[in-house]
Amino acid sequence: MSESVRHNCGFCVGHTLHDVYSFIRSLQHRGREAAGIAAVGESSIDAIKWAGSVDRFDVTDLHKIFPSPRYHTYMAHVRYATSGRKDEILKDAHPHTLGGHVEDRGTHQLIRDCEIVAVHNGQIDQCFFPDVDLSAMQSRCDTEALLYRYRREGEHSLLKNIPGAYTMAIADWRKRDVMVLRDRTGIKPGVLGWKDGKFGVASEDISFRNNGGDYIEDIEPGSVYYLTPEGDYTKENLVKPDLSYCFFEWNYITNVESRINGVSVRRIRESLGEMLAKEFNVPDADIVTFLPRCPEVAARSYAKKTGLPFQHIFYKMRGERSFQGSTATDRRKSIDDNLQLLPGLKPHLQGKTVIMIDDSIIRGNNSIRARQLLYEELEVKRAYLVSYTPPIGITGEDGVARGCMFGVDMPPDPPQGEEFVARGRTIDQISDKMGMPVVYLSPQSMIAAFRQAGVPESDLCTFCIGGRHPFAELNEEMESNGRQLGLI
Repeated sequence: MSESVRHNCGFCVGHTLHDVYSFIRSLQHRGREAAGIAAVGESSIDAIKWAGSVDRFDVTDLHKIFPSPRYHTYMAHVRYATSGRKDEILKDAHPHTLGGHVEDRGTHQLIRDCEIVAVHNGQIDQCFFPDVDLSAMQSRCDTEALLYRYRREGEHSLLKNIPGAYTMAIADWRKRDVMVLRDRTGIKPGVLGWKDGKFGVASEDISFRNNGGDYIEDIEPGSVYYLTPEGDYTKENLVKPDLSYCFFEWNYITNVESRINGVSVRRIRESLGEMLAKEFNVPDADIVTFLPRCPEVAARSYAKKTGLPFQHIFYKMRGERSFQGSTATDRRKSIDDNLQLLPGLKPHLQGKTVIMIDDSIIRGNNSIRARQLLYEELEVKRAYLVSYTPPIGITGEDGVARGCMFGVDMPPDPPQGEEFVARGRTIDQISDKMGMPVVYLSPQSMIAAFRQAGVPESDLCTFCIGGRHPFAELNEEMESNGRQLGLI
């Protein structure tokens, strides 16, 4: 499935169109390339998807397309693509559907009378679709392929036979309830919430808390939840959890005010800043700052622990994440246009030494732009680039090239021009590449920060920084039975 579109995304399920529109807007940070909504009724399942952010389509007109008396449940999705046909964002956007009548309106698509629809956060390996003819699919997306397998085998088989990575919702015209599945590893987040007397689901609890609802519980890995039209739910625990939470959800992806898997994102980032302060503290440093916006919490924590003054240096015109751009050109343009210096800083920072905290260094594009602004515009004496995430995309001690195959835009075999800056380089070589001293938090200290928050190393996926593949034990078990997954 080398041409498949894989994604890190956000989704939600609720019982009014207004609610799911509000919920998914609260998840806009998880994807900005496309958005979509499916409306589920007693007699039909209809869907719409459009290019761009959620508010590119006005909720008032969505109510006209989906008149409320016809539907009882709604599913919404935001997405960014990580590989594949990035010139066909709309076709590969969610919801994904089987059956139905498609009306292409250029900027958006309407799909009426669908058989099955799904919204999905994660990425599923091609080995789980050996008999799916990708050429016959409407998209090149693993979600659509998953729907073909679901239609043949049902939700119980999916949970038992596909270990990850997915948290997803499925509506099937043959079934009354909307189903929400989370794989046994729990790699991608998902929560059960409550609003106006009815239960729903979202990728993050902030969707409910920001919109007048309440967080109930995290979706249990290895389980399927059945959301009824009346707003109640039941659940079945089908597979014993084998946890491999994605640490990058805490370090970068998730909103700082969210709690995922019961653990505060803010507290994790504070701890990561504290760990950095223990490992790295230079006597000539004058100021602590950060690359906006995610690392601010860690930078403030670092400054407090070291006693150094904290100062804002950069600003962004927009809250978009360059990481989510479709192409390398798109990402660079987002960075160059968006990352700017606050006015009037040169007299205060000229000749100073700056500690610049970042959440991670993947391709290095943000860092190079920041270095240019600091050295050429402000004429600082020295800037240290300090990441609270260890080097990503390295080749592990086992000789396997690292990256992510579970829903984050870090494929182990990136295309030319989008390579990992850390792969095949020493720290000194990375510093030369960045044009400034680079410092990484050690894997041991990152793990210690999570352990302090109650998340043991055994519950984390650290594959992208050199750790074990999250499905390795299952792979070994199946290999002993003569059926290897071929995941590594």
